[in-house]
Amino acid sequence: MILYNVTSSLEPTIADEWLDYMRATHMPEVMETGFFLKSQLLRLLNEEDGGITYAAQYYCLSLEQLEEYQNICAPSLRADMENHFGGKYVSFRTVLEVVE
Repeated sequence: MILYNVTSSLEPTIADEWLDYMRATHMPEVMETGFFLKSQLLRLLNEEDGGITYAAQYYCLSLEQLEEYQNICAPSLRADMENHFGGKYVSFRTVLEVVE
């Protein structure tokens, strides 16, 4: 099992709107691609600078599935996020293998 983690640090002025967008639009659209089995959204609680950071996590069966998602679906989903919140957040992505 592969965990695809997208961590996003937000400007406080967009936090509520971003969270609503993730819940109602972005995460459902990612799941509708059919590449992932489940997802979850987490908020980082130990921010040292008082920032607002979330981690969106998506689980898939293989690296090949993730690569296919990244090649086919991710570019338009990322562009849509940029259209809504460009310049007001930063994201970084990590890929982890679920060991147990």
